[in-house]
Amino acid sequence: MTWRWRYEDAHGGEVTDRPLPREVFPSQADAESWLGENWRELLDSGVEQVALLEEERVEYRGLSLRQE
Repeated sequence: MTWRWRYEDAHGGEVTDRPLPREVFPSQADAESWLGENWRELLDSGVEQVALLEEERVEYRGLSLRQE
């Protein structure tokens, strides 16, 4: 099984119009750790929120990259 992030705009639409990292991870923990280290760069690139996918199954979505 592989895990990956889907990058989304503020309305939940997938961001596909710019080059963004397309990392694939062996575990959910690895994916979450990577996001913890890279969320600022993603936000600076125009990503507002993310969804975590295991293969094609959505584990969770709508995770904002903005600090509340």
